Amino acid sequence: MSPKLIPCGTTFVPFPGLEPSPYDARQRVQVEFYMNENTFKERLKLFFIKNQRSSLRIRLFNFSLKLLSCLLYIIRVLLDDPTQGHGCKELNRGCSSQNSTPAKIDWSPIIWVNRSLPLWGLQVSVALISLFETMLLGYLSYKGNIWEQILRIPFLLEIINAVPFIITIFWPALRNLFIPVFLNCWLAKHALENMINDLHRAIQRTQSAMFNQVLILISTLLCLIFTCICGIQHLERAGNKLTLFDSLYFCIVTFSTVGFGDVTPKIWPSKLLVVIMICVALVVLPIQFEQLAYLWMERQKSGGNYSRHRAQTEKHVVLCVSSLKIDLLMDFLNEFYAHPRLQDYYVVILCPTEMDAQVRRVLQIPMWSQRVIYLQGSALKDQDLLRAKMDDAEACFILSSRCEVDRTAADHQAILRAWAVKDFAPKCPLYVQILKPENKFHIKFADHVVCEEEFKYAMLALNCICPATSTLITLLVHTSRGQTASWEAFRHLTGTKQTITREGQQSPEQWQKMYGRCSGNEVYHINLEDSSFFAEYEGKSFTYASFHAHKKFGVCLIGVRREDNKSILLNPGPRYIMSSTDICFYINITKEENSAFKKQEQHRKNNESKSCYHGASRLPVHSIIASMGTVAIDLQDAGCRSSSGPTLTLPSEGSKEGRRPSIAPVLEVADASLQTCDLLSDQSEDETTPSDDDISTGLEYAKGYPPYSPYIGSSPTFCHLLHEKVPFCCLRLDKGCQHNYYEDAKAYGFKNKLIIVAAETAGNGLYNFIVPLRAYYRPKKELNPIVLLLDNPLDDLLRCGVTFTANMVVVDKESTMSAEEDYMADAKTIVNVQTLFRLFSSLSIITELTHPANMRFMQFRAKDCYSLALSKLEKKEREKGSNLAFMFRLPFAAGRVFSISMLDTLLYQSFVKDYMISITRLLLGLDTTPGSGFLCSMKITEDDLWIRTYARLYQKLCSSTGDIPIGIYRTESQKLTTSESRETASQSQISISVEEWEDTKDTKEQISYRSNHRNSTSSDQSDHPLLRRKSMQWARRLSRKVPKHSGKTAEKISQQRMSLYKRSERQELAELVKNRMKHLGLSTAGYDEMNDHQNTLSYILINPSPDTRLELNDVVYLIRPDPLAYVPNTASSRKNSFCHTVGQDTREETQL
Repeated sequence: MSPKLIPCGTTFVPFPGLEPSPYDARQRVQVEFYMNENTFKERLKLFFIKNQRSSLRIRLFNFSLKLLSCLLYIIRVLLDDPTQGHGCKELNRGCSSQNSTPAKIDWSPIIWVNRSLPLWGLQVSVALISLFETMLLGYLSYKGNIWEQILRIPFLLEIINAVPFIITIFWPALRNLFIPVFLNCWLAKHALENMINDLHRAIQRTQSAMFNQVLILISTLLCLIFTCICGIQHLERAGNKLTLFDSLYFCIVTFSTVGFGDVTPKIWPSKLLVVIMICVALVVLPIQFEQLAYLWMERQKSGGNYSRHRAQTEKHVVLCVSSLKIDLLMDFLNEFYAHPRLQDYYVVILCPTEMDAQVRRVLQIPMWSQRVIYLQGSALKDQDLLRAKMDDAEACFILSSRCEVDRTAADHQAILRAWAVKDFAPKCPLYVQILKPENKFHIKFADHVVCEEEFKYAMLALNCICPATSTLITLLVHTSRGQTASWEAFRHLTGTKQTITREGQQSPEQWQKMYGRCSGNEVYHINLEDSSFFAEYEGKSFTYASFHAHKKFGVCLIGVRREDNKSILLNPGPRYIMSSTDICFYINITKEENSAFKKQEQHRKNNESKSCYHGASRLPVHSIIASMGTVAIDLQDAGCRSSSGPTLTLPSEGSKEGRRPSIAPVLEVADASLQTCDLLSDQSEDETTPSDDDISTGLEYAKGYPPYSPYIGSSPTFCHLLHEKVPFCCLRLDKGCQHNYYEDAKAYGFKNKLIIVAAETAGNGLYNFIVPLRAYYRPKKELNPIVLLLDNPLDDLLRCGVTFTANMVVVDKESTMSAEEDYMADAKTIVNVQTLFRLFSSLSIITELTHPANMRFMQFRAKDCYSLALSKLEKKEREKGSNLAFMFRLPFAAGRVFSISMLDTLLYQSFVKDYMISITRLLLGLDTTPGSGFLCSMKITEDDLWIRTYARLYQKLCSSTGDIPIGIYRTESQKLTTSESRETASQSQISISVEEWEDTKDTKEQISYRSNHRNSTSSDQSDHPLLRRKSMQWARRLSRKVPKHSGKTAEKISQQRMSLYKRSERQELAELVKNRMKHLGLSTAGYDEMNDHQNTLSYILINPSPDTRLELNDVVYLIRPDPLAYVPNTASSRKNSFCHTVGQDTREETQL
C-alpha cells in the first residue's frame, strides 16, 4: 500500500420521508478517519519501513550507494601511486625522518593516499547521504534504548566510513587521509539481505530459504575476499607495493590452501591481517555451510519446487497419495511409461509423508531420477499445489490409501484432495480412485473415477458365471512387456538383433507360451475411415466386420462409438451398420499404427498346404511377429479354405457317415429373421410361465429394475426380481422364523448350487455382486442362491451348504488390510483359504488379496515340484522387466485369486485410453447402455467339437446369434510327480511295531530271513557290529514291558493301528468334516472327499489365432448383443416383448 492518509467522511442520512431541519444541518459534523497516526514520525516510518514497496526502493538505493562507494575506492586505488609523497608535508617529513632506517616500516604510504579533488567530492557526497539515511533510520526504529542503536555493527561501520569524510570538509589537510571505504561491502551485503526480504513481501511470495542461504553464503564469501584483497593491497604499499590483481591472486591462492609462495606479505601488519582473515573465514564459512547443508537436506526431504520454466516447456502429471509405497510407485511408473508418447513426461509426486528408504533408492536410479520428482506436501495447501505447478499439469491422479483401517476416512481424504485440486486448477483433468461406492457422487465432476468396491464385487460375481473374468480383465488393462517401448523403434532402425520376448516365450511348457503370447492383447481404438483393418467394411454389419477382420488380420472388433454419441456400444449386433465416422474398438497384440502388413508367399510346400491343423498347440497361421513396438501381420492365404467362399468345411475324415452340416456365411447386412438368442445353452423353457420348480419352491420372478438403489450413482440394471419382498427374518439361513423352520441350506432344497460370499460386513458394494448374478439375460433355471457368510467357522460353513456350493468367494477383510508389515495384511485371508482348501478340496474358491505378490501362497504345497518351477519362472520374468510376473501362478491363471490393486493400472491407462474405464464397466455389467452387449460364456461340449477351430466358431456365432467371441478359458490335466505323494505312498507301507521288527523285509539289501529274535544274536553280531546288538537288547527289554494280550486281541489292535497309520491326511480331514456334519445333524451325502482339482491347470487365451483348435470343456468368452435393442422402445411393451422374444428363441433348438 502507498503511504497515503485516506480520510473517510461520515454523513447523516435521515429517515425516508422526513426532511432535514436547519437545526440538524447546523449540528452535522464531518469527521476524517486515518488508517495510520497523523504524525510526521509515523508518516516517515510508513514510507521508510512499514510500506513494502517504498521500503524496497529505499533499500535498493542504499545498496547502490554502498556498491558505488566500493567502486570509487577501487578507482582511487588504480589512480594512486604509492611511490609519491602524500598528505601533509610536515607530517610526511616527520614520518620519513622517523622511518629512515630500513628495518622500520614506513607508515606514510599506509596513512596517506592520493585522492583527487573530484573523487574526494564524490566520496564525501556518498558519505553524507549514507550517514543521513543511517541516522534517520536509527531515529525511526528507536524503541527507548539508545545504546542498542549505537552498538549495532552496521551503525559502527557507517560511522567509520562516513564521519572521516565529513571531517575532511572542515579540515582540508586530512583530505588524503586513508579511510577503509572497502568495508562498505559488508553494509552492501546487509542491505542486499533486507532488500530480498522486502522483495518477497512486496510480490506476496514466500521466499525460498535455500535461495536466501545461498545468497548469504556467496555474499559473505565475496565480502571476505574483497576485504582481504583491499586490506593486503593497502598495507603492502609500505612493503611489496602489490597491485589489486596481485593481491587478488594472493588471496585466491591462500584461501584455496594451495599456497604457491611466489607472492607473500613482507610487513607484519599485512601478515597480521592475513591471520585475522583466515581465522574469520574458519569461523564464519563453516557456519554458513552448515546452515546451507541443513537446508539442503530438508529440501531433499520436502522435494523443493517443480520449475515454472520446466512446467511451461515440458509436460508433467501429478500423483497425489496419502502414503507412497514402493509397489504402488512401481506399478504407476511401469504402466505410465509403457506408452511411447509418454516417455517425455515428468511425474511429480505430492505426498504429505516423508519419502521412505525404499522409494528413495528407487528414485535415485537414473531411469527414474531424471523423470520423477518427489514433493513432500499436502494437496489441500495452495502453496504445495503451486510447488507442483498443478495449474500447468496435464493430469492429476488422486489415489486412496487402501491400507487404512478406516476406508471411509481414506475416501474422505481423497475427496478433499479432489476438491482442492479442482478449486486450484479447474482445467486440470482429474483421475480419482475411490474405495466405497457411496462416496462416489462427491466426485462426479472428475473426468475419470474408479470405485474399488464396484469393480471388485462385479469381477467376483462374473467369476462365478464366466470363470477367470478377473484374470481376463487384468490382462486386458495391463501393458504386456515387449509391447510398447520406445527403444524398440530404435532397435529396428539400427538393425540390432537384441530383442525382448513376451512373457513365457522362453518356457518349455507349451501352455505358458500360448498364455504369455495371448496376454499381450489389449484394447485399442481407431477411426474407421483411417483404418486398414476396418475401412473396407463401411456400410456392412458389425458382425460381418468383426468376423472378417479376425479372419483376415487376427483382430477382434468388440465395439463402436458414433461420432455424435459419447456412449460406447459393445457388440451392437448384426443390425448395426458401420459408418465411416465410427470409432472402432478392437483387441489386438498391438495397435494398428504400429503394424506392418505383408502378403504371405503364394507358393508353399505341399506338406504345408495339405494340412491346416496340427493340433491344439500349433502356432497361428498368420504369424504375428510382435515385439515391443512393431507387429508384422501376414495376411492369410486362401489355400487352406474351401472354394465356396466364406463357408468353412470339415476335413475329409469321417466321410463314411456323410457330410456334416457346414456353417452359414456371415451376412453383410442382417435380415429380419435373425434373432439374438443363446445358441449353445439350453433355454428351451418358456420364461413367460413359471416352471414346476418355481411353483414348488414358491419363487416367482419378474424382470424389472431394482426398486431401491443402495447408493447414489449406481447404474440401474434390468434383472430378475421377486414379486414380493421377503421379510428380513427369513433372510437368516441358520435360524428359523414364523415363516419357515429351515436352519441349514440343505433343508431349503435348492435346485442349483449355492454361491457363498465370505465377507466381513455387508457393505453397499455387495449390490454390484448380486445384480450380475440376477441379470435379465440369465435364465431363471440357472439362477444360483447367494449366501452371505459374515463369519466362517466350520459349523457355519457346513450349515450354509459348503458341500454343495458352486463357488465360494472370499473377500479380503477390511480390518486386516492394515498391518505393521505391509505384506502381512493378507495373512489371515491366506491361512483361512488354505484351511478351506485342505478341508474341501473340491470347493471352487475365489479369493481377493491386497498384495499381488502374496498370490504365490494360495493353495500352497511346499513339496510341489511344479509350483517350485513356476516360482523360478516368475523370478526370471521379473528380472526381464515384466509387469505381470505373477501371471503364470496357477491360481491367478485359473481365475481363483486376484488383487484389486491390479486394477490401479486401469486408472493409469485411462490417461492414454480414455475409453478403458467405460469398456471395463460395460464388460463387468456396472453400466448398461441401450444397444450395448454384455459379457457371457459358453462351454464346448462333445456335440460342438465338429466346429474344430476358433475361426469356424467365430463364423458360427456371428452368422447365427451375433455373438462375438473374445477368448478361451482352457483347462488341461496336470501330470505331477510330487515328492509329497511319494512320501505318502512310502509311509503307508511302513510298520513301527517293535514286536514284528524281525519279520520285516529289507528290500534295499535284498536280505530275507525268518527266525526268532532270541536265537539270532550270533548272526546279528556277524552281520552288524555292536550297535546292532545293543538295539536288539533294547528291543527285548521294551517288549517285555508291554502287557500281554491274547492272540485275537493283539491281532485286532494291530489291524486298527495299521489302518489308522495308513490313513492319508486327506482322509483324516474328510473324517473330521463328516463327524462334524453328523454332530450338527447334517447329511454327509454331498461331501466328496476324493474329488480333487489339484491335478488340473487352467489359463486364458485372449483373442487366440483363427486356427486354434477347440478342445473339450473349453469355455469361450462371448460379448452377446443386447436382446432388448430391437424391442419397441416403450416402457409397457418392453418387458412383455422381451419375454415373448426370449420364449420364441429358446424354443428353437439349434444343433452345432
